[in-house]
Amino acid sequence: MPNRNTDELFQLIQSLNKSEKRLFKLHVKRISGNDDLKVLALFDALDSMTEYDEEKLLRKNASIQKQQLSNMKAHLYKLVLSSLTHSSPDIETQLSEQIMYGRLLYNKGLYMQALKILDKVKSLAKTHNQSTYRLQALIFEKKIEAMHITRSIEGRAEELSHESHEVNRRVSLLSNLSDFALKLYSWYIQNGHARDEKDVKALQAFFDANLPVCSLSDMDFYERLYYYQAYSWHTFILQDLLGYYRASQKWVDLFEANPEMKKTESIQYVKGLHNLSTAHFVLSNYKKFDEVLQMFQDFVCSEAGQKDANTHIQSFIYLQIAQLNRHFMQGTFSEGLSLVPVIEEKIEEYKLHIDTHRKGYRSSY
Repeated sequence: MPNRNTDELFQLIQSLNKSEKRLFKLHVKRISGNDDLKVLALFDALDSMTEYDEEKLLRKNASIQKQQLSNMKAHLYKLVLSSLTHSSPDIETQLSEQIMYGRLLYNKGLYMQALKILDKVKSLAKTHNQSTYRLQALIFEKKIEAMHITRSIEGRAEELSHESHEVNRRVSLLSNLSDFALKLYSWYIQNGHARDEKDVKALQAFFDANLPVCSLSDMDFYERLYYYQAYSWHTFILQDLLGYYRASQKWVDLFEANPEMKKTESIQYVKGLHNLSTAHFVLSNYKKFDEVLQMFQDFVCSEAGQKDANTHIQSFIYLQIAQLNRHFMQGTFSEGLSLVPVIEEKIEEYKLHIDTHRKGYRSSY
């Protein structure tokens, strides 16, 4: 029987674009043995299917034995992921790869070369606000300095200790703020909007008890992002529309002040634009709504907006919501109907990726 929505390998292969499929095949042929060439046949078979049906797969591909299929699928899954790591340009993949190189050099006994790479990792991670990768590099660097005589600069121990303390503080605050924003989201899932004074008091008590002690002036990009997200959820649950607008505006302004982060955190930027456009929609701010819609459309056409499938899909969802909201605001319902064929076509194209509840129209979070 077809099992389209539960076979992970099929979903992964169907998510690949033409360029990624081509790179995968080049990657496999470069490293392949006979077993990998057999796996290519499985890849092509799965790629040609419109829905996963194991019986049909085995029937049409006599060279694939049923008892081999499970192991072949597991091997193919790893190969596809491996090929994607070589084609992914995102900063987190780059940092992970550089840390791996540092470990390979360390295992070869090339301590100074490993330290040199780790220093580059820390610098790159700091530039892109990636505190967790800075921490990984620091832990590894301290291990090398403690276990081997590297004859590093005088005072290196104190320098590393000070740097570790600062990064640990950053990571701790980041973790606490992201936890706080997630807890508020969970509150909304469980309770919905505040309906009466009792709900308002309960939410405020929860908010005050869980808000981490912090100073906005001392926060970096991610800390501010989660801080604004928390306030966005708080005001959204309270249906404090002006507060929701202000928190969403600060969320978007944070990216405008750090434009390089639009590519690194494209989904967070898209979500911020969605929240801001929704705030203008419910407040009937026609002019401001159109300004945010234009920002959204400009981003979708930009390099950052085109970076990967996830950005394409989420941009589609939220941009269509904004465009439908615009027709609701203007009362141009007949014109709005022209969007329906495009929306239906994209829903079919992205059916493996869109949550079921997203397939119906909602203008909320």
